[in-house]
Amino acid sequence: MELALFFLFIYLVTQYFRYRKRYEAIIQVGEAHSIKDENIAAGTDPADQLYLEKIEELQQGIREMNNLHAERQADQLDYFTLWLHQIKTPLSAISLLNQSNATPESKKISQEIVRLEDYTHMALNYVKLEETGSDMDLSQVDLDSVIKRAVKKYSILFIYKGIKLNYQPLNTTVLSDGQWLQTLIEQLLSNSLKYTASGSISIYLDPVKEQTLIIEDTGVGIRPEDLPKIFNKGYSGLNGRLHEKSTGLGLFLSRKICRRLGHELTIKSELEKGTRAEINMVRKELAVFD
Repeated sequence: MELALFFLFIYLVTQYFRYRKRYEAIIQVGEAHSIKDENIAAGTDPADQLYLEKIEELQQGIREMNNLHAERQADQLDYFTLWLHQIKTPLSAISLLNQSNATPESKKISQEIVRLEDYTHMALNYVKLEETGSDMDLSQVDLDSVIKRAVKKYSILFIYKGIKLNYQPLNTTVLSDGQWLQTLIEQLLSNSLKYTASGSISIYLDPVKEQTLIIEDTGVGIRPEDLPKIFNKGYSGLNGRLHEKSTGLGLFLSRKICRRLGHELTIKSELEKGTRAEINMVRKELAVFD
């Protein structure tokens, strides 16, 4: 009995170390990019080695499919970007041709051209933000210059819809990327103009919060149940669906731009009373140098 127990103990210890090596080999297979590593194959019997070879074949097939998918995505992205750049040329030509006409129809055409340009720029900005390595060029930016360019772009919509603009020079500079900051302000202005049938849009600095730009309108507002979801990609809310004006990308891109710039975007709204967008441009990560 003692001899039998001794051999049983030896057998169990041997089996323990054998299965431990197999278990470790399986764990390494899940972590490794290739099963051809000598450390993974060590200690495996012929049956296990056969399983590993089959798994290697499957992993190789998955890698090839992933590479093919990545190549196709890159080709589609290149084509999409090229198309977006090319479509800007006929839009500019249509705009120039339309300026020679002074009819009510030409004014409506000009508004639709502005909207088309908006959607084109939105798609381009989406592509740029998705690209890796698209860094921001941070510098001291004159806030008034950025706001005036954004307002000028939508001047025809202000005039046509009879919306009053409340804006006085802010005489302040902020640490930001001028181009992306203008894109952000344009997007918020575009949203305000979409959902403001009449009334006013106000642009000013918050008197309490430092370097916080306010863009406030007297439009239809946002339902309380929609507010938590407005930054989700593709979410347009009830007003967007009713008026068929929203793509569900505007505020999603605005939040993404803010995060890339190190700013903070907050939206406050009350149904039938208007919406208030707050851009806090204080860069907290630079506070250690103060």
